[in-house]
Amino acid sequence: MPIDPHKVALKGTTQEHLPIEDISNGIVMLKDGSCSMVMQLSSVNFDLLSEREQQSLVFAYGGILNSFNFPVQVVIHTSTKDITVYVNNLREAENKQVNPLLRERIRSYRAFVEDLVRKNDVLSKSFYVVVPFSSVELGLKGGGAAIKTDIFSMKKTPIEAKLPYPKEQIFEKARLSLEPKRDQIIRLFSRLGLEVRTLGTKELIALFFKIYNEDSFTTQKISSDFGSPVVQSNIVPVSN
Repeated sequence: MPIDPHKVALKGTTQEHLPIEDISNGIVMLKDGSCSMVMQLSSVNFDLLSEREQQSLVFAYGGILNSFNFPVQVVIHTSTKDITVYVNNLREAENKQVNPLLRERIRSYRAFVEDLVRKNDVLSKSFYVVVPFSSVELGLKGGGAAIKTDIFSMKKTPIEAKLPYPKEQIFEKARLSLEPKRDQIIRLFSRLGLEVRTLGTKELIALFFKIYNEDSFTTQKISSDFGSPVVQSNIVPVSN
């Protein structure tokens, strides 16, 4: 008897379609045993620099990249910024202001911001440096072939790969390899006046959830209790 595919229950979770296996102590493990450490960089307003300063900065940045004896991935993540809280704060300040002239100034500025948001998307850019620890470094031949995507990829294809060693062993080897590279990156980029901050476990979870769930990120929150589901809804049901 033929089986109707529309009546067959789908099994599996979203995690099975992502390349990420686990996140622990600020290290991301992929499903083939390779790992990565993610660092967030501050930014420089390049357009405000003089031509000589711009050339010096570009030259110094190129020198930093050429000094690495290990691969790195530079990621620029752009997202639409929600300024609802900022507008609400302006409205609250407007209502509390007793000076009529200042109240009008705040109202005018709030109207300008609201009109700007209606006509244009307000974008927020975040800059990251990713340092990888490949499965080849675990002593595997042909390691890394099972996963064709990086940790920031939006491709959600099923990945059939099994960890070659226990998680604890892989995390420890990755930590020993990644920490010296992390320290070198922090030292080099600090010469450009940039602040480098290594993302912790909770920050990484929030980052990847935001990347894979851009539309629903503002209505979800990340639980600080790792014994419960990581993602919880921020939407409060309204009774009739």
